[in-house]
Amino acid sequence: MKGRSILIFDMDGVLVDVRESYLASIAVTAQHFTGKRPAPEIIEKYKEAGGWNNDWALTHKIIQEAGCADVAYEDVVAAFQSFFLGQKNDGLITREKWIPENGLLDRLTRNHQLAIFTGRPRDEVNLTLGRFAPTVVWDPIIAEEDVHNPKPAPDGLSAIASRQSGAHLIYVGDNVDDARSARSAGVSFIGVAGSQQASLTRLLREEGATAVIADVNEIEEVV
Repeated sequence: MKGRSILIFDMDGVLVDVRESYLASIAVTAQHFTGKRPAPEIIEKYKEAGGWNNDWALTHKIIQEAGCADVAYEDVVAAFQSFFLGQKNDGLITREKWIPENGLLDRLTRNHQLAIFTGRPRDEVNLTLGRFAPTVVWDPIIAEEDVHNPKPAPDGLSAIASRQSGAHLIYVGDNVDDARSARSAGVSFIGVAGSQQASLTRLLREEGATAVIADVNEIEEVV
């Protein structure tokens, strides 16, 4: 991929291991309302199907599917945030792990501009970046509040493209909604398959990924 390019990263599952933060918050919130903790495979099934990039909405769906249709969405959000953020940002968010190895992002900045397009609220973006990558320049950061339509809509990527005329945009994501957003925006897409290498690789390639890697530390091999 030659010429000036912008590497745009999704956060969850790409830059940050969220199995013990966001995904755990889905599980404990569902358990809070239903009395039963959903298996990780149930969450993965929804994520692979697409349309469930919003973890609050997914949690509400799992609770409804468990027979608790009277639980209000707002109550789910409040409970989720109490588990995720805790009292003073000391909740499950503290269990997040940064995936890029030391030096990776510095090397990438030699030839690429780095940006972020995520479904996270901006406050939660800032918490995690401040903890793990305080000196990295991301230009721009597109968070939940910055788009009218969330992924798989192309709004976030289209906004970046409109600001960066002539640049080659590459989106790096780990699920079907990321891939569909990139395709709708006419942006190149690199998939990150993680531990679900076989099944997710197939899905992401079917959705138009030009390459699929195991984790973000392999990104230099394909850009």
